[in-house]
Amino acid sequence: MAMLGLGGLAVQNRAMAAGHAGALPHAGKSDISGGLLRADTVIADPTRLPPPIHRQHAIHHTIELEAREVHAKLDDGTEFDFMTWDGQVPGPMIRVRQGDTVTLTVKSANGNVRPHSLDIHAVMGTGGGSNATMVGPGQSRSEFFKCTYPGAFIYHCAVPNLDEHISRGMFGMIVVEPYDGLPIVNSEIYIGQHEIYTREPFATKGTAHFDYSRMAAEDPTYVLFNGAVNALTADRFGPVKGKVGETMRVFMVCGGPNLGSSLHPIGNVWKECWPQGALANPPLHYIQTQPVAPGSCFVGHLDLLVPETIKLVDHALSRVARKGLLAEIAVTGTDRPDIFKEVSPPV
Repeated sequence: MAMLGLGGLAVQNRAMAAGHAGALPHAGKSDISGGLLRADTVIADPTRLPPPIHRQHAIHHTIELEAREVHAKLDDGTEFDFMTWDGQVPGPMIRVRQGDTVTLTVKSANGNVRPHSLDIHAVMGTGGGSNATMVGPGQSRSEFFKCTYPGAFIYHCAVPNLDEHISRGMFGMIVVEPYDGLPIVNSEIYIGQHEIYTREPFATKGTAHFDYSRMAAEDPTYVLFNGAVNALTADRFGPVKGKVGETMRVFMVCGGPNLGSSLHPIGNVWKECWPQGALANPPLHYIQTQPVAPGSCFVGHLDLLVPETIKLVDHALSRVARKGLLAEIAVTGTDRPDIFKEVSPPV
């Protein structure tokens, strides 16, 4: 499975120096991965995520995330001041296994002007680690945690103005795979939904300025996948690609900060899905539209049975028609007239 557009730079894990006797073995391959789809945006390439885990033992990971304040394109002719993890929205996916341990270092780029911190919903500790990771421009702080429970969890900035920071893009996902791993699929993608509040109306050219009153009223100007208007579509930077006969896993994190999502794949159905990212629970089957609360995650499978363009939407459809929220999966392959065919002549 490939993506139309430019790839990005993968963020590799860094091997930890040899520890004391009895320490867990260290990660030997990427446990955090991401990259930009296009350099003048914050659009995370949805195909750049760490691979599934195939091991039966715990290891230790040493991981870094950098808070970056970025001026980038929001739409054609519209720019915005984003706040990001590693320069992308959503932030890079972290992927570990239940029982693993992590040393996480949070850095703040020298050019930043605001404080930042990190609340990880997979962390059992005060503030999800946010107090331990509070950093000013040019600073770095580290924490240690053990992944004691499985699931797909959001991470996000957690300073006092956390709603603004999340709205501007400071959220991502950590996947803690259960001991037995995840079902085998052909491909995986990773997307994130959030909303932006601006003084200017939707699609106004120039720099869009943040509007705190609209945020307090929960009245967004933009609702987005991956930090830009309709970014993952044929009309913008290209759809995700899939093939007939494959199964695709979709990871979705809803940053909010205020709006949930009614996630629906137009022309398909969630054959299996794990609401709230609760991977320890049995999946639901054949779900048409799955609610995803702000500050939560979703994991779902799509069976790609026919050639089509699947439109991933929030079924609060004014967000699709008027606020910029659309992603597409272009499925190619042999027609299946036994499943679907047009009977009337094309219009």
